[in-house]
Amino acid sequence: MMTKTREQKTEECCPKFHPEKWDNKTFNWNNKPFIKASVPTFFHIPYPPMIGKQLTRMMKMAENSKMITANKEDVLVLFSDPHPFKSEILLSVNGSVHDATNTTLTGTFMSKVFDGNYNAIPKFIKEMDAHLESKKQEG
Repeated sequence: MMTKTREQKTEECCPKFHPEKWDNKTFNWNNKPFIKASVPTFFHIPYPPMIGKQLTRMMKMAENSKMITANKEDVLVLFSDPHPFKSEILLSVNGSVHDATNTTLTGTFMSKVFDGNYNAIPKFIKEMDAHLESKKQEG
């Protein structure tokens, strides 16, 4: 979060993340609406300024279409890494957004929160795989 002096307006780059809303949760979605965009990566490593620019553009499009939730802390941003040189960003919306790539997700999704450096992602993937496998044994 970026703040300025009292006389200047306070700007917020993105809502505060509340891990308890997402850790060890299951979500059942039926055509949950999102808008989709992509950003360049270099061997799966994102270039942070490009992510910020793309998210800002996506948020403005959703706000202009009045399809973003009023409580910004309920906005969900998902990343997919289908290619070494491209990541996809999904931003949750309330309906179709004009001039955006609109898509939906349907299914049962389980989430778990991990905190650490980017180079720890392979370890987190293994932990998530083990977590999902344990849930399959319980269900």
